[in-house]
Amino acid sequence: MEILIFLLILGAIILVVWSLIFSQPSTLLRVPPGGTAAPFQKPKFDFAKALPTESLLVKSGMTVNLKRSLDAAHIGMSPGAFFNLKMILCLFLGVLVVVISGKADPLVLICVFAFGYIIPDIYVKRKIARRKYLIARRLPETVDLLGLCIEAGLDFVNAVKWVIERTPHTLMTEELTFVVEEIKWGKPRIQALKDMSHRLEIPEMSSFVQTIIQAERMGTPVAEAFAILSEDARSQRFHRGERVALQAPIKILLPLIFCIMPVIGIVVGGPILLTFMQGGFSGLK
Repeated sequence: MEILIFLLILGAIILVVWSLIFSQPSTLLRVPPGGTAAPFQKPKFDFAKALPTESLLVKSGMTVNLKRSLDAAHIGMSPGAFFNLKMILCLFLGVLVVVISGKADPLVLICVFAFGYIIPDIYVKRKIARRKYLIARRLPETVDLLGLCIEAGLDFVNAVKWVIERTPHTLMTEELTFVVEEIKWGKPRIQALKDMSHRLEIPEMSSFVQTIIQAERMGTPVAEAFAILSEDARSQRFHRGERVALQAPIKILLPLIFCIMPVIGIVVGGPILLTFMQGGFSGLK
């Protein structure tokens, strides 16, 4: 009976999560001028109303931080829906532990609830870090293409459109696509770029936006500023690679101590120990 109840709960949770995540793809919204553009489309099923947690998030001030994280990770969920998903995951893991162990230990349940609560946050943070890494890695080539287009006579918006249409789809072109959409529906170009910089929080992207703003205010050629910015971005990418390479000896130290050294000790000292235990050194006296 307990197994049947567990399977029913598991099936219900899978159906809810499936309808939430996979029913509607995350696409750019087209809003009229003067409206507030959101980067990602909310699903038709408002999962935020499944549990009464929306008011709790607003009162605690968690809505802004959750929305910023979800937008940076390109996850098409509202803060309330994401929080409700965390609650359901905690409940699911708690029921799973109780069914498997056959008892409800309060200390174990608290640990399981805490683990289920932080799993979605870990996933979002890892996805944000991965997106930032890929965008920063692709930025120098994108800046070079924008500079070439501007030198050929295109303005900034048309240069961005050319890069989006003529280059393979990347996370960088995805962010530029949303910037073009915001500019198209009435948001000033500088404000759209600032919003992208605040959303991503990447030093290279902040330098890119500041370069455009400074070039527009001072009247300097944007193409020359892009050339300098591209070299700086490549230099930062090279230094980042050097930092990762310097971390390799430290990261390999633990596997060397706990995995490789014991094996070497067994291979080298094992035969000597066996010979000593069998009295193989008695003839040396």
